[in-house]
Amino acid sequence: MKEAQLFDPIKILHGSEQSLVKDAVLINDGHLVAFGDKAREEGKKLGLTPTSSEKNLLAPCLVDPHSILEDPICSKRETLLSLCESAATAGYGHIALLPRSNCFRDRPERLIGFQNKGDVSVHLWGGFSKEGESKELSAHGDLIQNGAIGLAEDDKIPSLDLLQRGLVLKEMGKAPILLAPRNKDLQGNGMVREGVEALRAGWVPDPIASETLPLSQLIELQKQHPECSLRLMNISTSAGVKMLSTQKTKQLATVCWWHLVQDASLLRPTDPGWRICPSLGSKEDRLALIDGLKKKIITAIAVHAIPLDEEDMQHPPNQREPGLAGHHLVLPSIWNELVEKGGISIEDLWKFLSFGPSSFLGLPKEKLTIGSNRWLIFDPNKSWVQRRRSKLTPMAANQPWEGETIKGKVIACGLKA
Repeated sequence: MKEAQLFDPIKILHGSEQSLVKDAVLINDGHLVAFGDKAREEGKKLGLTPTSSEKNLLAPCLVDPHSILEDPICSKRETLLSLCESAATAGYGHIALLPRSNCFRDRPERLIGFQNKGDVSVHLWGGFSKEGESKELSAHGDLIQNGAIGLAEDDKIPSLDLLQRGLVLKEMGKAPILLAPRNKDLQGNGMVREGVEALRAGWVPDPIASETLPLSQLIELQKQHPECSLRLMNISTSAGVKMLSTQKTKQLATVCWWHLVQDASLLRPTDPGWRICPSLGSKEDRLALIDGLKKKIITAIAVHAIPLDEEDMQHPPNQREPGLAGHHLVLPSIWNELVEKGGISIEDLWKFLSFGPSSFLGLPKEKLTIGSNRWLIFDPNKSWVQRRRSKLTPMAANQPWEGETIKGKVIACGLKA
């Protein structure tokens, strides 16, 4: 948005702990110039005709607490540049990348080369163990001192003895430790959470215990080491939500956006959304996760993008790497599910998509400020067709809803990609 525009009226959410208002805003060259009467006065001086956008929303940028980028330079799946371009278009101002890559980010020198592309801030989780093999601890202190936002161990719980050793040494200080409550051995070849839908679809079931058992272990470890900042990645079952709800001390946890908008009863057999990690659950799981957000049991909604290429997608679902991509699909689908259907307020939605993820990462919360270009405008009624090869969408081949009409779109964002 290079030219000056006066939106009057438009819904505005200025920041955390603030209520939605309907007011005027003047934007010029992608930067916020003025609000309210001052915006109207400045707009009049510039000879601008006000654009009525009373159903649209001006709000702070979104934050993704964890996604994966395995080859940031020359991948056919996704590069750092293409990811930041598509994220900026989708309104994401911060993306935190897990350590999984072609060179697992477990050493300080492997954190180099991720300078921000444009205005999207890229943060790196350092590896909790060497090469992510859960055999030896990485140099926790060195990783944090050299810019890692925290420590993580990919998508499964590390061995308990290694985890206990790392928590006792406390070389990471107050930096967060992000862990997935997933026992890979218990999951086995299970691809969909156990239930009627998995049997009907013919998929090998993933037992609920593959989440609840490691979750109970992580909860107990947090009690033993209250000074450590454990974070839980991708809660996915109703049983997991119930376990967290009974804890006296709140545990910061994320949920993947896909688990909030889809379940095993809604997908067609050929849909790419079957093959994700953690496994997709039932309608009961999905509704429990939404309820967990409403009750503030779950802190943040993550994109958890794992891009794949065309060759990857030629494999049968149970033989390819799990994951979905598509930052641009998150806000429209979550808005439809949580605001339109679920009755969640816009203020609360931004807690899950922006303010909560910022707290999860230990970052200052996004807010609208004069002179800033960190803003987005969302039109909840804008219809568009999802096309993977369209401009400024991710390179990844594993985007859902190809060819389908989507309602809701980020129509403008101040971030430069």
